[in-house]
Amino acid sequence: MTRSVTAFRCPGPLTRRSWLQFGGLSLGALAGGLDPRLTQILRAAEPSLQATTDGNSAPVQSGPASPIDIDDGFSVILLWANGGPSHLETFDLKPAAPAEIRGPFRPVATNVPGLEICEHLPRLARLADKFSIVRNLHHNRAEHSGGTHRLLTGYSSIAANLQNSEFPDIGSVVARRIQEQGRARDDIPTFVANSKSYGGGPAYLGPGYAPFMPGPSLLSGTGSQDYAPVPLYLTNDNRPNFALSPDGVVTLRSRYALLETLDALARTGERAAQSSSFDQFQRRAVEMLTGTRTRAAFEIDREDAATRRRYGDSHWGKSLLTARRLVESGVRFVQVLAGLELPQHVGRITSWDDHSVNSDIFKAYEHRLPMLDQAVSAIVEDLYDRGLDKRVLFIFCGEFGRTPTIRYQNPSDNRPGRDHWPRAMSIFLSGGGLQMGKVVGATSARGEEPAGRAFDSNCLLATIYRRFGIDTSHEFHDQNGRPFPILRSGEPIAELL
Repeated sequence: MTRSVTAFRCPGPLTRRSWLQFGGLSLGALAGGLDPRLTQILRAAEPSLQATTDGNSAPVQSGPASPIDIDDGFSVILLWANGGPSHLETFDLKPAAPAEIRGPFRPVATNVPGLEICEHLPRLARLADKFSIVRNLHHNRAEHSGGTHRLLTGYSSIAANLQNSEFPDIGSVVARRIQEQGRARDDIPTFVANSKSYGGGPAYLGPGYAPFMPGPSLLSGTGSQDYAPVPLYLTNDNRPNFALSPDGVVTLRSRYALLETLDALARTGERAAQSSSFDQFQRRAVEMLTGTRTRAAFEIDREDAATRRRYGDSHWGKSLLTARRLVESGVRFVQVLAGLELPQHVGRITSWDDHSVNSDIFKAYEHRLPMLDQAVSAIVEDLYDRGLDKRVLFIFCGEFGRTPTIRYQNPSDNRPGRDHWPRAMSIFLSGGGLQMGKVVGATSARGEEPAGRAFDSNCLLATIYRRFGIDTSHEFHDQNGRPFPILRSGEPIAELL
């Protein structure tokens, strides 16, 4: 399907000048010492230095991780439904609510008594003992990038429609702390994503803690609602030619260019062995980007046919299979933006931003949910079958939920939709050594807000950090030397621990 990439955009896209400032560094140029930014990028990952966005360094306040629940092998796979999935169509249906609230979908029983989910998720319904749903999470930001920033960093941003985060997001924090604690590997990246999130990023931790990406889209961090879904897996167009950009992004180009790059690296390596200028940071880049371990982790063709069929041939299925391979290889945080092209008669977006002007929300979910059901049930079963459920946590969520009231913004076509709603949302979690088969919390009869006890979204972050053995009171310093704790508030969710 051919789509415009400019027609449907949330406010605040990057200018062409801004994108050009990111530039690109060929691996050969980096390894050959032609651009000193390599050292700046990789030194950002050193425990003794505090990287900043302008390339300067400030002292780091070091401290031991919390002794509770430290697990050196713990990893997270986050399937990020950018745009905001509706809790009322997935994991918190309200069949007794008025017609303007409930929608056409019905809840179905699962294999856990009392836990019901959407009828369009039958495979997951048979696996409810292997996942938990948190229904009482909320925060205070109703715009896409602001909501993403709030949920993934734990801080409210000053800007509403920001492309890059003002505070480091969870993947970047995990990468930084694991490096500082001496738990990072040299042959595999710590943090991997398929593309940049809108409102996310390493902030003042610096580009050394941005995710390692196989082929990012320049539009994914701009508020565009209609860019093509970005593969995490390898395709014929992005076979492994690894190049590191100043933003820490890995791009895979053509096989021909890869061979040229590897040839250049071999020649450079021979010279570098005799050159003191080829320091540890440059060697680390070459080892990671040309080593077989990183490339092999992305190659789902190495999986048997039965496993590939289990996940499905969808964008999500192949991406989640890649994510499982990555965590098995040693990656500690994998984030997948869950974009998907809808049929044109259903909607004009690839995100989950189901305003009525963007899509018919119910037809969109009838299209998305069967693929989601297959892909997510496959990774849940796979984690348990492989014994990874104790050390790998799978999460499905987005930046907020959707309005309880169904909206009709375009009377000419009478298309239903729901708007942004951070006051209530559902989080799906599986594995990670947490308590499964649970429903944590509830929302009001109309799905408007938590009923009884409510969890700030920082409680989700605190739970994840606890399992990583990361002390959330640990402070980083921004470019001006000001100290900021990883989280200022938020306690782990006791029901999950």
